[in-house]
Amino acid sequence: MKKPSGSASIVRKAFFYWLALSVCMSHALIGAAGPQAPAKLTAAQIVEKNVSAKGGLQAWRAVQTMSFTGKMDAGGKNKTQLPFVLEKKRPRKTRVELMFANDTAVQVYDGANGWKLRPFIGRRDVEPFTPQELQSAAFESDLDGPLVDYSAKGNNVELEGVEKVENHDAYKLKLTMKSGQVQHIWVDSETFLEVKVDGTPRRMDGKMRPVSIYLRDYKNVNGLMIPYVSETAVQGYKDTHKMLIESVVVNPKLEDSLFTKPSPQPGTPAHSK
Repeated sequence: MKKPSGSASIVRKAFFYWLALSVCMSHALIGAAGPQAPAKLTAAQIVEKNVSAKGGLQAWRAVQTMSFTGKMDAGGKNKTQLPFVLEKKRPRKTRVELMFANDTAVQVYDGANGWKLRPFIGRRDVEPFTPQELQSAAFESDLDGPLVDYSAKGNNVELEGVEKVENHDAYKLKLTMKSGQVQHIWVDSETFLEVKVDGTPRRMDGKMRPVSIYLRDYKNVNGLMIPYVSETAVQGYKDTHKMLIESVVVNPKLEDSLFTKPSPQPGTPAHSK
């Protein structure tokens, strides 16, 4: 296997940040917790307002597939941005394609198993997800996120207080998944849209470091509010990585074959849209 070039190293780093961002879709600017909530709401009431602000429960239940295209930071001296395609299909299927030069990296999760193809580091064979990647994919694969229909999904939500996120008050919610995994979600106290979520921790310098994902620039797509900018920050590191959404398609036709184990075909371009 050939040694990865500097360019390949950039893409490999970008692929990690994509894994961190694929929760659905900066430097921490969070302040100290306030003494009380801006409004005296329960966790259930906050979630209800959040779902309503994002388009409503019935609108999200009608969504069976979604497709996103855009660009994401890959770092490097030239501040490289790489195009990507993210496709999601109920119940818990996800496909990601990350393009660089003449190569396309592919990551697929079918709801139970995951595979990755990383030609940019010389690995042109399909590899299974690591246990950590599989756990992360299972945690993040809901098309509509963990708060929509959270009770039916077996999730539990608690209100832990209010904190400043980018100079705005936000409710800090503790989400406990059916599996027992825990994630914190910050919901803006005025718009009731998510403004920050916990990402998957990353091992750096020999220890696990918390990862935060900031969500901004919400736009209306077929009645659904979608964040077009996501910024990921690793605690203790200055550099952040942004993902910029350029287009969103609701309920496109996505064949189940897209979410099966990919073929090890070197240099194969992303499938056409």
